[in-house]
Amino acid sequence: MTAIPDAVVLFSGGLDSILAARVLMAQGLKVRCLHCVSPFFGEPGGAARWRRLYGVDVDVADVSEDFAAMLRERPAHGFGKCLNPCVDCKILLLKAARRHMEEVGARFLASGEVLGQRPMSQRLDTLHLIPREAGVRGLLLRPLCARRLPPTEAEESGLVDRERLLGISGRGRGDQLALAREFGFSEIPTPGGGCRLTERENARRYWLTLTRKPAGAGEGTPTAQDFRLAATGRQYWREAGGRWHWLCVGRNNKDNERLREAAGPEDLVLRLMGLPGPLALARGGAAWDKPLLEEAAAIMASCAPKAREAAAGGSRVGVSAGTLRLTLSPESVAQGERESWGLPTWEEVREEIRAEARERAEAGRP
Repeated sequence: MTAIPDAVVLFSGGLDSILAARVLMAQGLKVRCLHCVSPFFGEPGGAARWRRLYGVDVDVADVSEDFAAMLRERPAHGFGKCLNPCVDCKILLLKAARRHMEEVGARFLASGEVLGQRPMSQRLDTLHLIPREAGVRGLLLRPLCARRLPPTEAEESGLVDRERLLGISGRGRGDQLALAREFGFSEIPTPGGGCRLTERENARRYWLTLTRKPAGAGEGTPTAQDFRLAATGRQYWREAGGRWHWLCVGRNNKDNERLREAAGPEDLVLRLMGLPGPLALARGGAAWDKPLLEEAAAIMASCAPKAREAAAGGSRVGVSAGTLRLTLSPESVAQGERESWGLPTWEEVREEIRAEARERAEAGRP
């Protein structure tokens, strides 16, 4: 029977969260780590590796739909430099951690946060705000910087020896690396878990999914599956008839499999007929008119060397789209990508994000 833990540690898989767990374990405390996963972060299959490398036990929680809902409603504390809602993200994860704490019977929570390390979520003011809004004030211990913060209930009760906690601050990594060597880590992980929302290329894809998801596919309500789709393969968007159309083209077999799995009853999967090549997914494509489907099919075909070769020899190229059979002219395949299909630049997306933020502020909304 699994022992009841003293603490649940919010665990990204980065060095700081590993160290937070080990600092508590060094006091003889029983610790369970909680690793949250979503389309934007997380390593669902990492538990065995973390156990082998760092001696920590890890449970996994899927927060995908909660995170998608937070993005749809817009984070109360705003986005960072890209599309990263760092403060609201930490609040959401701590709420999940508290639920897990109560389920397993633990007495307190911990995280690997370090005062002053991250400009948005680890300032002194936000280190106080986050536990208050997450409903974990007094329960959340930050072992790596605890001696720079007020004592928590676990410290005041004597369960945790405050004198054996740390007072790290700032963006340097020297103290953490020294501690990792002290614990004998054979592999030093990256500073954090790696959030795709902090990367410009991913952020512009996710923003389009958030704001342009096409009619006929749950308009205005992008799900976790939609955000996974946005990170798959080549992405194309086109406005026509007053609404947006979304096309995804696989780059490899792994992408193709993901596109098959993502296809719903309102979507169309496009395939080359008699030739090898990528798959494409037209989100909500069952409602597209034939000219749009032919454009999408030509874009997909132009990504296949065998289709381009056939077109260069003057042959027509066949594409199946559900029960529909399309025949593409050599000229259509040779044209490939159309100016009307594509992605805006990061700079254009960033201006959209800022414009929406200004509008919400003027309307008195968070």
